[in-house]
Amino acid sequence: MFAQILPELGVAFTHIFHPMQLLYLMGGVLLGLSIGVLPGLGGIAGLALLLPFMYGMEPVSGLALMVGLVAVIPTSDTFSSVLLGIPGSSASQATVLDGFPLSKQGHAARALSAAFVSSLFGGLFGAIVLTVFILIARPLILAFGLPEMLMITVLGMSMVAILAGRVPLKGIVAAGLGIMVGTIGAAPAGGSLRMSSYDLPYLVDGFQLVIVGLGMYAIPEIVSLLRRDSAIADGGTLGDGWTQGLRDWWQNKWLSLRCALIGVIVGVIPGLGGSVVDWLAYGSAVQTAKDRSKFGQGDIRGVIAPESSNNAKEGGGLVPTLIFGIPGSGSMAIFLGGLALLNMTPGPQMVRNNLDITYTIVWSLALANVFGAGLCILLSKWIAKMTTIRFTIIAPYLFMIIAFAAFQSRQSALDLAALLGIGALGILLRRFDFSRPAFLIGFVLSNQTEVFVNQAFQIAGARFRRSAEAGWDYLLSPISITLLILTVVSVVVGIKASKNIRENIETPTGTKTGPTIFLAVITAYVAVATWDAWMVERLQDRVFPLTIGLVTLAGAAALLVRMATRPATDDAFIDLEAGGEATAPHGLWSTLAWFLALLILTFTFGLFIALTVWLIAFFRLRGRFGWRRALIASALGLAFITGLAAILGRDLPPGWLQTLGDLPWPLT
Repeated sequence: MFAQILPELGVAFTHIFHPMQLLYLMGGVLLGLSIGVLPGLGGIAGLALLLPFMYGMEPVSGLALMVGLVAVIPTSDTFSSVLLGIPGSSASQATVLDGFPLSKQGHAARALSAAFVSSLFGGLFGAIVLTVFILIARPLILAFGLPEMLMITVLGMSMVAILAGRVPLKGIVAAGLGIMVGTIGAAPAGGSLRMSSYDLPYLVDGFQLVIVGLGMYAIPEIVSLLRRDSAIADGGTLGDGWTQGLRDWWQNKWLSLRCALIGVIVGVIPGLGGSVVDWLAYGSAVQTAKDRSKFGQGDIRGVIAPESSNNAKEGGGLVPTLIFGIPGSGSMAIFLGGLALLNMTPGPQMVRNNLDITYTIVWSLALANVFGAGLCILLSKWIAKMTTIRFTIIAPYLFMIIAFAAFQSRQSALDLAALLGIGALGILLRRFDFSRPAFLIGFVLSNQTEVFVNQAFQIAGARFRRSAEAGWDYLLSPISITLLILTVVSVVVGIKASKNIRENIETPTGTKTGPTIFLAVITAYVAVATWDAWMVERLQDRVFPLTIGLVTLAGAAALLVRMATRPATDDAFIDLEAGGEATAPHGLWSTLAWFLALLILTFTFGLFIALTVWLIAFFRLRGRFGWRRALIASALGLAFITGLAAILGRDLPPGWLQTLGDLPWPLT
């Protein structure tokens, strides 16, 4: 077989190392690095930006541009995850848990370099595996039917046990709340509208992941740092440099290899992709670690594990994309659109008839990872110095970028209102020590879990009507049973390990009032959502949210009983406002009010005018800048956001003023 494909491999090498193709590949890498640094945009936005330029391009040149961008975004999005505590994309959420604490401890350069080396290794490993899989992966993919995909989704859900925190019941409630929020809108099976989405058209499609991710992490962390009015790194120094990060990776190379393998496997299975791979890798790292006491507080293994997997996932995601034309993730769906514009049709015939093009894609992915990770490693020492800057100077620009990124999900001003609401919920979950990762896992997997449950049991029901044996054979395949055993093991080990993973190092307890009221509000919402699910007419549209709602209510009831029977010093009553955060120079809600003010101004005048007023006011009042410095800082922010909008071809969020008449861009 190798002798037959050898000429094709030679042609692929010729394509890759042609000077013009290398130039296009580097262009894609640089564009991907630029977009990946900005929180909330990610690979989908980057590829969407490239699509208009695909018309008329040479196929290999267009592929080099797209692959260069796809390969490095999971690398460059690490900057915001580590330096700012904001997931750069859905694939870098788990990196925040340990990367950001390392940054606050003054070890930003160490965390970044370890992350980039892990990303480089994961990307190369994914490309190597893809090189082999491209010919033998078809039977593997065909072996995964609906029951198997359902079970691997449930395995992803089991990571909640690992990330539940000090009180496992809080993790169950947080995950259940995330799933229930994920069920808002039209049901995927019958289209029934749930949770008032019939009254508010914006909710018909539910909340977008970019808004929930930014709300859960960006808003709470920005508000927390802004209250302290100091630099991100507590000591004001960078600490260990990038060479220490290289040594850290080498010491944990087998962990990196295992997590890269997880990334490839998850990437191969269509529909999972980056939304779950980092949690699976992080959970694996915790489950196999002898000393788990530092996870969530700045353990370098908590950076190496997810970063090794999320780049390897891109190599795995290309398997179903190239062989079957089935996108393994959202970015792969856009990638398919780009292939169509280049007059290329992915599928078995592409592997048979255009093997040179197929391997050009694979090895371009490897080369782009080398370029991207190398650039990031070289730049990390200087970019990490951002952590020594007074955060009040950075915060308004972050609010500005986050508002713009959130608006891109649906091009609706209500995106900003949703961001603020989810952000307030994220602040409260953080304050009372409910697991935000558990909430995110529940939200991310809710839709596809419901789809797989409905489809699998519809097919199983038809088989059971023929015979019980046929039904059980369909549901309990060897792969399903293996995944079920892994899930049980994951839950058992995870519950034992969960108390060692802490989002917040502080564990202050205050009075019973605040935590009890917050849990009561969550319980009331879940009760209303459960009743709403019960009232849905279509059985297939109500079973999933009704079941999850009842389980979440049971967990909330058990937690309320614990609160009623334990003293105020119990971990169930953790309240960060009773500890060091209460002594911060600025109040919690007065700080969040700045973002609310930006929202109100945007709804009234549109984002451009709102930012003009808001930035000047912020720099003058909170930044204590003089007029000249405040005007210059505001002008820089406005120039950046309008330039970004112009490059991406996007409008800025409009307001009431824009409804009165036509205004010139960027006031539109």
